[in-house]
Amino acid sequence: MRLILASASPSRLRLLQAAGIDPEVVVSNVDEDALQAQMPDATPEQVALALAQAKARDVAQHRRGEVVLGADSVLDVDGRSLGKPLTPEIAVARWHEIAGRSAVLITGHCLIHPGGEELAAASTTVHFAEPNDEEIAAYVATGEPLHVAGGFTLDGYGSAFVRGIEGDAANVIGLGIPLLRELIRAAGMRWTDFWGDFGV
Repeated sequence: MRLILASASPSRLRLLQAAGIDPEVVVSNVDEDALQAQMPDATPEQVALALAQAKARDVAQHRRGEVVLGADSVLDVDGRSLGKPLTPEIAVARWHEIAGRSAVLITGHCLIHPGGEELAAASTTVHFAEPNDEEIAAYVATGEPLHVAGGFTLDGYGSAFVRGIEGDAANVIGLGIPLLRELIRAAGMRWTDFWGDFGV
């Protein structure tokens, strides 16, 4: 069986490939900012789930009968949903806010399959280091934090500025792989059916 990944995230693609799954990537046309603007009172988990669901449904409407995975992450800081900074100014301000603190990275997962839809979120607590102004400026200048939830990565330059985590590391990178396996089982399918040629 082939999984369709409704995400442009190279990190999510790498996670799936490392777990033995080589998905077909079909990027959704969902306007994340517009959707989030329609949910001013939503919790970070509700935002992550809504974005994941919207992405999966957008792709699934053109690929009926197939298995589509949508995912999206937000950083929960004091109950606020922080997505992609997009600009250097916002990325710098965000790092000044989270440095030396802890926050929760939430990834929403939506799996659409022939039998219906599975929806769940995974949460991982992230403990941030305290980079100085020079380090923050240099990190933002790499461009890496601009297009990732919360403005940091665990699998790139940003790893040096994370003191530790509590929970699933893959979830911080972009997908809760153990959770995805559970969703596939809940859908009545076998995780191993999605493996490549070396699968069973």
